Amino acid sequence: MKVAAIIQARMGSTRLPGKILKKVLDKTLLEYQIERVKRAKSIDEIIIATTTKESDDQIVQLCQQLSIPYYRGSEEDVLSRYFEAATQFNADVIVRLTSDCPIIDPNVIDKVVTHYLENKDRYDYVSNTLTRTYPRGLDTEVMSYKALKRAHEEAKESAYREHVTAYIYHHPDQFRFFSVSNVKDESQHRWTVDTEEDFHLIKNILEMLYPTKPLFTFEDVIQILRSKPEWVQINAHIEQKKL
Repeated sequence: MKVAAIIQARMGSTRLPGKILKKVLDKTLLEYQIERVKRAKSIDEIIIATTTKESDDQIVQLCQQLSIPYYRGSEEDVLSRYFEAATQFNADVIVRLTSDCPIIDPNVIDKVVTHYLENKDRYDYVSNTLTRTYPRGLDTEVMSYKALKRAHEEAKESAYREHVTAYIYHHPDQFRFFSVSNVKDESQHRWTVDTEEDFHLIKNILEMLYPTKPLFTFEDVIQILRSKPEWVQINAHIEQKKL
């Protein structure tokens, strides 16, 4: 079975345009994320799913520079973009990641993917987001190609087309799913990049950890934040956009 991590990426963020190509220590946030996803033992291939918009040519150029496969599809219909990318690259299992998670932990990815693979006859969709116990920014969703195809064919509402997996977890009568939990609830942390404050926090974390420990884990980040509680306050007031 081919397990493909498909990372949705575009330059047109409403709150922080161009955020994924913002640099820390002379490396873009997207490069950090790709580097970390590559370390996940369960992933066979990484695919960047971007759009056909001219502004996203920069993302394609980065993919070419890094020799990372990419697919260009609809900007608004992200579900179709995912389905078409998964189809083109013959993915059996799709790991949905978003490009605003530059310090995602490969160990967490492996934990979620492994749970899916060990229970693929029982579940169509496994994630660590249904019941949040991990910091936001470690989001990992895993589904079968069959489940993605069905969602693509059946989902009509724009919210379901834009958010890829929402149709699946909003239809428990049609799909079987499971939520992977952390031992301790750390969901109060926000490590996704959607605003300037988010970027400021991630920049601090990367500048502190990456030069001496590029393989840092999410536990390392939590340890840093315990010693620097003022950092947590940088983006504590930011609210996640609602579905």
